[in-house]
Amino acid sequence: MKIKFKLIIILLFGMIRLADAQSRDNYNMWFQYLMSARLTDKSTLTALSQYRSFDFAYDTRLFLVSAYVDYEVAHEVKPAAGFMFLVLDSYKSDNTKKERYEKRPFQQVTLGSNIGRTSVSHRFRVEERFISNPDEFIVRLRYLISLRIPFNRAGEKEKLYGILKNEIRMNVVKDEPFDSNRLTAGIGVKVGKNSAIEVAFINQLETGSTSNYGYIGYRNSFDWRKNKNK
Repeated sequence: MKIKFKLIIILLFGMIRLADAQSRDNYNMWFQYLMSARLTDKSTLTALSQYRSFDFAYDTRLFLVSAYVDYEVAHEVKPAAGFMFLVLDSYKSDNTKKERYEKRPFQQVTLGSNIGRTSVSHRFRVEERFISNPDEFIVRLRYLISLRIPFNRAGEKEKLYGILKNEIRMNVVKDEPFDSNRLTAGIGVKVGKNSAIEVAFINQLETGSTSNYGYIGYRNSFDWRKNKNK
């Protein structure tokens, strides 16, 4: 298992290095912490913190914090509402940095299903983006399909799983509604009963540009239900 994990990491970062590193948009890093906590039998709190950089870690591209609460209204049907705060750092044409702030309330519905032992999630999200410097308001629609592919045999304890995602984002405007498409492929390694480390390659296609990211994430889950032991 350790040898397979090392080989997968080498392959993933080899893909990143093969990207054209002559442009800032072609080599970036993406670090993320995500936690989920069961509040009741039907509701869950999800919170995350994310940092993206133009280099390995020091040249800040984006920082955000986000949280939302969902409620299962039917089997694997979970509407949710949440809020996100972002600090956006981008380069201008004169090679100087421009900093913008964004406040982003959002609403979403997640639908879950299975194909064999592979879990499939569909997420539909609407977000209202309030951006500063200059002031701007954008309504954006997002659709994300996610696959979690177990690598263990049936009945064995899960240690390694595959990650495959694709998300399309569209702005609610008449002119150039396409915002971006984000493709993610990677692996997750369970490091505890309720925690995992994930490594992935992310490709984001926008109008006129493409960004590639090396992704490293840590996730864990908690159970905060008061009556869980009753």
